[in-house]
Amino acid sequence: MADSIPPSDAIARLWRALDAHFRLRSPVPERTARLTHAGDRKMAQKLVEEAGEAALAAILKDRVELVRESADLIYHLTLLWASMGIKPDEIWAEMEARESAYGLAEKRAKLGRQPEAGASRV
Repeated sequence: MADSIPPSDAIARLWRALDAHFRLRSPVPERTARLTHAGDRKMAQKLVEEAGEAALAAILKDRVELVRESADLIYHLTLLWASMGIKPDEIWAEMEARESAYGLAEKRAKLGRQPEAGASRV
């Protein structure tokens, strides 16, 4: 891809710190430690909660709140990635594969459904 946008350095730094916490028990702030100790189920619940809050901010057209909730959502998503040993590069590779297949890094078609013939690529 000619104009590939690199992933955020902030996400990479966050992931490295969280990965070190999960693999090496490196220290993290108390709130993060409590959440990781509660397990994947609780972390997944927090992800859903933050997604709902981001969606609500969008519905209310509250730009400032959407930025804040988006940061919370990315934090909780990155937390789950690290918990499951998923590297951000795996996500970026999936995004690039989608862009190659569909012309845009959009959601993949469900199994058994293919992009419509003649669908324009963005």
